[in-house]
Amino acid sequence: MSLVAMTVAAQGNSSEAAPAERANPRRWSRLLRPALGLALPVGLALAWEFIVRMGWASGRLAPPPSVIFATFVDLARTGELQRHTLVTLGRVAAGFGIGVAAATVIGAAAGYSPLVRRLIDPSVQGLRAIPSIAWVPLFILWLGIFEASKVTLIAVGVFFPVYLGLMGAIQSVDRKLVEVGRAFRLTDVEMVRRILLPAVLPAYVLSLRSGLGLGWMFVIAAELMGASEGLGYLLIDGQQLGKPAEIVAAIVAFAIVGKATDWLIVLAAAPFLRWEDVVRQD
Repeated sequence: MSLVAMTVAAQGNSSEAAPAERANPRRWSRLLRPALGLALPVGLALAWEFIVRMGWASGRLAPPPSVIFATFVDLARTGELQRHTLVTLGRVAAGFGIGVAAATVIGAAAGYSPLVRRLIDPSVQGLRAIPSIAWVPLFILWLGIFEASKVTLIAVGVFFPVYLGLMGAIQSVDRKLVEVGRAFRLTDVEMVRRILLPAVLPAYVLSLRSGLGLGWMFVIAAELMGASEGLGYLLIDGQQLGKPAEIVAAIVAFAIVGKATDWLIVLAAAPFLRWEDVVRQD
């Protein structure tokens, strides 16, 4: 082989190796990103464990992570943790679905039509100011203490942020985009599909995440309505029996499941938001 051929081959090999070398840091970056988010809670947990082990605090009312983990294991071994988590997850899923469906229809109508907005928005904004706990006696009176009242309360909590986010996103669509659609003589359906929907989708996803977060908050109030199952019931049971480790374990379970469901929304929305040309700091 000539010297020129050997040089060309070496350059080809180096050019093929370069993308692979660049890919490795990216792969490691994707793996380390979730670990970075765990650094703060894990660090605080280890610090509290150390403080209790050193005898600087009793850990009776604020149990250390080792006690909380043991409580998790006991609850999981008996099946209580799985049962209560699935019950609460089912309630949040049902309430989230109903709330999002209603908020999407009403919010889209209010954002698109000034007449509808003037008609219903003042009433919706007044209802939005009512605390969640104020709905509890009314829903118990109307729907009883069973699942219907709990799911309805969660749906109310989900409705308002989704409605407000979608209505505001539609109102904030750039006027020039709408004028371009009218210049091309798009129908109302085409205007929604090709201009309004892509323009409002990022804000809509954020409102869904906000609504889901409120849904997890409202499920606590919902499970105060005479519930015998659910993570909220586990919280009340720990309070009544004087088990702080059980209370903290239920709170941690709320945090884990809530974060997992929020991540699912982000994951599901990602393929529809690839067109965005925005500054990202991943």
